[in-house]
Amino acid sequence: MIDKTVFENKIAAYYTLGCKLNFAETSTIGKVLSEQGVRKARPGEKADICVVNTCSVTELADKKCRQAIRRIGKQHPGAFIVVTGCYAQLKPEEVSRIEGVDLVLGAEQKLDILQYLDDLKKKEERGAVIASPTKDIRTFSPSCSADDRTRHFLKVQDGCDYFCSYCTIPFARGRSRNGTIASMVKQAEEVAAQGGKEIVLTGVNIGDFGKSTGETFIDLIRALDEVDGIVRYRISSIEPNLITDEAIDFVAHSKRFAPHFHIPLQSGSDDVLKLMRRRYDTALFRHKIEKIKEVMPDAFIGVDVIVGTRGETDAYFENARTFIESLDISQLHVFSYSERPGTQALKIDHIVDPKTKHARSQQLLDISDRKLHTFYEAHIGRKAEVLFEQTRKGGMMHGFTENYIKVEIPYNSSLVNETRQVTLGDWNEDKTALKIYDF
Repeated sequence: MIDKTVFENKIAAYYTLGCKLNFAETSTIGKVLSEQGVRKARPGEKADICVVNTCSVTELADKKCRQAIRRIGKQHPGAFIVVTGCYAQLKPEEVSRIEGVDLVLGAEQKLDILQYLDDLKKKEERGAVIASPTKDIRTFSPSCSADDRTRHFLKVQDGCDYFCSYCTIPFARGRSRNGTIASMVKQAEEVAAQGGKEIVLTGVNIGDFGKSTGETFIDLIRALDEVDGIVRYRISSIEPNLITDEAIDFVAHSKRFAPHFHIPLQSGSDDVLKLMRRRYDTALFRHKIEKIKEVMPDAFIGVDVIVGTRGETDAYFENARTFIESLDISQLHVFSYSERPGTQALKIDHIVDPKTKHARSQQLLDISDRKLHTFYEAHIGRKAEVLFEQTRKGGMMHGFTENYIKVEIPYNSSLVNETRQVTLGDWNEDKTALKIYDF
């Protein structure tokens, strides 16, 4: 039984690091506390409770989490600090030793935060408490969030069964699991009822949807496409071997799914892909890109790449760079390989030094800049549907076309969360977005 008096007149601050899945789950934690009367802290306001949802995808991510926790402790002196997320799941003892941390919640405990906060008023009587993270994570906890940009993130899947050689996510998130299609449709309907226009489908390995319910990803997107009120859906990162040609064709002719894909490649070298234990080769990846462009010539395609993995020789990297250069894609998201304890990659010979990693990253980032510039340039002068967002920066507001081109106009509150057909103009001053000629 929760003692509601513990939460009376309490103020909470929320901090999220890492993926969009974390943002969705933080939002759900916020809703749980809000139902007990806990108010979200306003800018500059001191909080009684701080919830930090962490990432642990790289060594740098761990470092950023530690820095954030310490900074939050200084910003909110005396606050009850809860740390959850992947870093808390993988290294709970390490997290508990960070000054100011009061409670460490693992993956399955994070949405049961109330029962662990019940002794909030006894803060001065104890040190950090670890809600022992279980290694066998089985529960699927539904989450849907809205960010400040009017976009909603719907968690459709969690966990991963792939165990790529460099990755700790299966240990942090558990095995692949999901909610039912009916529950996803219900959440999408609730977003529409609240005035939400755009939903991003998120998860750890969303193409694996249906593992725990006997359903399929294609059936999920077909069902969501029928929800009235939603203007557009975006599919977040999906494995190339799991985005079927059937799903690509469906998106091309759907009512609401945007021509926007985010597909992890990780390496353009077949030899490195084998070392990574990925489940596809470059031939399959190229086919997926060509298939998307065949049925959606203006589709935006973002691609994840890791550089400097163990075993990535100069020759392997050059093969990868040449392959990536040849792809008709829109942007690269480039990550430097980070060694993670307990992964199979540590058994691979040939370590890439930091200087070489940096140089390789820069080469791929240069390719990305050229490809993104070319993609934007090709759309100047065309008409497009733009959904405008809430954030105001320097007197300007932004929006995105269906195929994820960012536009910029002077701030106009009446356009927030509204769609308009516009004519795309030239670049803005810092070449981060396109201007608009007319509505």
